[in-house]
Amino acid sequence: MTQVKSFKTDQEKFWAGEFGDEYIERNKSKEILASNIGKWSNIVRRGGTIFSCLELGPNIGLNLRALGILFPHLQMTGVEINAKAAKECAKLERVKVVNESILDYQSDEMFDLVFTSGVLIHINPDELPTVYDVMYRHSKKYILIIEYYNPTPMEVNYRGNDGKLFKRDFAGEIMDRYPDLKLIDYGFQYHRDNHFPADDSTWFLMEK
Repeated sequence: MTQVKSFKTDQEKFWAGEFGDEYIERNKSKEILASNIGKWSNIVRRGGTIFSCLELGPNIGLNLRALGILFPHLQMTGVEINAKAAKECAKLERVKVVNESILDYQSDEMFDLVFTSGVLIHINPDELPTVYDVMYRHSKKYILIIEYYNPTPMEVNYRGNDGKLFKRDFAGEIMDRYPDLKLIDYGFQYHRDNHFPADDSTWFLMEK
């Protein structure tokens, strides 16, 4: 695995350090994996077959595990800033992990699907255009955003920390930035869902 080069923002330091390590312990249950499989089953039926994907910020890889089950031949890459999480994610079959900030990620590779899940909400808003560019540049066909939605930008205190969680219309912003992106479908995963409860995130699937 390549290593993190440097930190441009407080948010990067936050997730690369102790808080990021603690996040691993809170988010590695079988229930979360089951919820992810249910979520992805709904998402992927709206698009075509994929053979490669890039996740920006996979943590220990619960989304990639779910995708690996649904697509047995899928080749997966993750860009993860937290070294402990990257090490765990790299143990997964058919997964290559780059231990690096997504703000620094550069590659000649392109992927059928590029996505984030609960990551853009933790990016410094000033750096979002950089992340949008990374997503667009590395996507052959599909871009997926799974984040907390709000029609206007707002900040939310995150476990007692300010400046670490932001809601906004991420999908709308990336479609405005790249007008050739077409919205295929979107959905919501409710925390009181009878079968696959999650954390009230909204997903947007776009096609180039």
